[in-house]
This record gives sequence, structure tokens and C-alpha cells, in this order.
Amino acid sequence: MESISSFIGTINGIVWGAPMLILILGVGFFMSLGLKLMPILKLGTGFSLLVKGTKAKEGEENEGEIPPYQALMTAMSATVGTGNIAGVATAVFLGGPGALFWMWLTALVGMATKYSEAVLAVKYREVDEEGNHVGGPMYYIKNGMGKSWAWLGTAFAIFGAIAGFGIGNTVQSNSIAQVIESNFGVSTVVTGVVAMVLVGAVLIGGIKRIGSVAGALVPLMAVAYILAGLVVLAINADQIAPAFALIIESAFTGHAAEGGFAGAAVWAAIRFGVARGVFSNEAGLGSAPIAHAAAQTKDPVRQGLIAMLGTFLDTLIVCTITGLVIITSGVWTSGESGAALTSAAFADALPGMGNYLVAISLAIFAFTTIIGWSFYGERCVEFLFGVKAIKPYRVLWILAVPVGATLSLDFVWLVADTLNAMMALPNLIAIIVLSPVVFKLTREYFARHSGDQAVPESK
Repeated sequence: MESISSFIGTINGIVWGAPMLILILGVGFFMSLGLKLMPILKLGTGFSLLVKGTKAKEGEENEGEIPPYQALMTAMSATVGTGNIAGVATAVFLGGPGALFWMWLTALVGMATKYSEAVLAVKYREVDEEGNHVGGPMYYIKNGMGKSWAWLGTAFAIFGAIAGFGIGNTVQSNSIAQVIESNFGVSTVVTGVVAMVLVGAVLIGGIKRIGSVAGALVPLMAVAYILAGLVVLAINADQIAPAFALIIESAFTGHAAEGGFAGAAVWAAIRFGVARGVFSNEAGLGSAPIAHAAAQTKDPVRQGLIAMLGTFLDTLIVCTITGLVIITSGVWTSGESGAALTSAAFADALPGMGNYLVAISLAIFAFTTIIGWSFYGERCVEFLFGVKAIKPYRVLWILAVPVGATLSLDFVWLVADTLNAMMALPNLIAIIVLSPVVFKLTREYFARHSGDQAVPESK
């Protein structure tokens, strides 16, 4: 196992090196500028469309499988998970408080990336032989970039089908099992089996049941977790201002470990902030547009405006709450990492209940991530092998849940982190190549609805 871990660690260091971080932030920055900061300036429009999107617009019921709201909740079910609780804590532990700043930056530019992904997903989606709308990076590469790029779409589908077992399955079940065992004394094997049964019960119903479960669970648990976090921050109110100062300072100067040096600490803040930010909100990863492609809508831009909210809510709200709770509590220097660090931070302010609240939140968040990512993996294998491959993949997915519950957390995180980057590369290339399409569709939408020339003329 050590040799395997070492090998994957070497690959991880390459794929998450400076070029990848520059690419992720660079693509987001490029799309933000190309859209003239529209995703940030039109946040209100996005929320307005979300409220209206709980039901399909009249005449668009047959344009997808689930309402626009459920498409966002399905995407968020896959993003609001371990990354929000354990991932943020890991970033702060390894990269210091400054990692949170780089997570914010990743999210701000990531909104433009997420918007672009959804626009392209709806624009270039197809209807499969079972009558379902299918889309995502593999389809907008295939249908938007031409035959010479077809291999890139295939590469994404391969990475996505495999990566799902890491980022969307075993990482999540492992986190559930560990946190339940440490807080409630339940065996990881028992937790793994129970999670497997529950996941199987949801997956039988396909995307419509996934959308319904996500639409109910995600907002409920997200609101509950945010409220609990705000209570903790109210208790630690005198530490909020110093925490923000520490975050900004550490982002550029670093907090070197004993025997380390400031440059290394700054790089760690950037590296883990960006990596965990992407792990959490998945902007640029290419996963979320697979869910948005199933939305009942005729307008790519309308769905894009809803899709970008996922990054805003996931990182700038939920992850920020987690990060501030950890930093204001002072326990980020305790030596704990992952979910244990977040639990310690909540328990510090809410003795006797804070750790249980985190345990329950993580378990439910991670569960919804497993069901959300199952859909992504299914669409990837369908692209590669056709609809006949969905059921076998679904069986493997369900069986992987208890297996993941018993694996080493460090190894699982390493694999998931590496596969993240492998997925991101084809998708980011596609966004750049197809950016004129995004700009054109956006310009036409706002000209049609408000006369607002939101983006420049594409050349």
C-alpha cells in the first residue's frame, strides 16, 4: 500500500502543481472578464430564477427530466459534502488560515466557470435512446468542438467514471463511517452497510428520485448547518475581526511550520486553498453540468444563472462558515485535521452537542454527495458504453459504499484529489475553446430580456 500511495502522491504533486492552479484560476478569471463580471453582478437574477424554477416553465416540461431548482439541488447534493466540513478543515490544517482566502478567490472566479459549464451543457445536450436528456463536458466537447476533439470527451468520461468512486463515493462513505464511529461508537462496517442500503433505495428511482431527495435534504441540512455555525460565531464574536485579519495576512505571508519557511507556507495556502475549494464547489471539474443538462429548460443561459449559485452557496457561504468557526475557536493549531478539527471547533463553543451536530451534518451531506455523484458516473459510462452499462455501474457504485467506509482516509483523500485534476483538464480546455459560444449566448439573452449588453461581441 505504501508504494501505491507514494506513486499516487507523485502523480498528485504533478497534476496539482502550479500549472493546474494557474489553469483553474486563469480559466475562471478569463471567463469572468469575458462576461464582464456578470455572474457576480447578476446574483440577484440567479436567485430570482431559482425561486421561479421550482417548477418547469410552461411549455418546457418535456425539455428535461427535472425542474431547474432540482437540477441545482442535485448538483449541490454532490458538492455540499465532505469538502465543506472535512475539506475546509484539512485546507486550514495544511495551508493555514490563508487557505480560506484562496478558497474565496477560487469561488469568485469559479462562479463564471460554473455558469459557462451549465450554459454549454444545455446548449449541446442530447436525448438518449431512453428519451432522457444527457449532457456534460463529454457532450459539449463532442458536439461543440468537432470530431478532432472527440478523444478529449472520451478522456473526460473515463476520468469521471473512475473519479466518481473516489470523490463521490469512497471519500464520502469513509467520512461518514469515521465520524459516526468516533461520536456514536458505531462500527464502520455497520455504517457502511446501512449507507449502502439507503443509497441503493434512492438510486433505484433514477434522476427523478435523486432530484426529489436532493431537493428536500440539501436545503434543509444546509440551512441547519449554517444556523449552527452562526450561533458559534455569535459566541466567538470578538474573534471574528482578528480571524479575517489572520486569513488575509496568512494568504500572502504564510504561517510557517516549525523548521519551515514563509514561501513554502504561502504556497501551501494557495495549493490547499485552491485544491480544496475545487473539491468542495467543483467549479471547472465538469461534474455539475451533467446534472444541469437534465433541467427542464429551453434556455442555456437561464440554467447557467441558476447553476452559478451552487458555487456561491457552497464555498462563499457554507465553507466560509466552517473556516471561520475553526479559526475563531483557536483549535486550528491543536494538531487535529479533517472532520475531527471541525468537530473540535464546534464542541469548543457548544460543549456536549457541537461534535454531534457536525457528525450528523457530515453524514447527511456525504450521503447526498454519494447519490448525486452516482448520476455523474452513470452519465459518463453511458457516454462510453451506452445505456446498457448504467445498471452494472449502479451495482458497482452501491457495493463500493461499504468498501470505502473501511479504507484509510489519507489514501482516499489522495486518490480523490488526484482524480479531480484529471477530470478538470479536458473540461477547462473545452470551456476556453467554446468561450465565444458562451459569450454570444449570454449577450443575446440579456439583449432579449433587458437590453443589457452583458458581454462584449465575440470575435
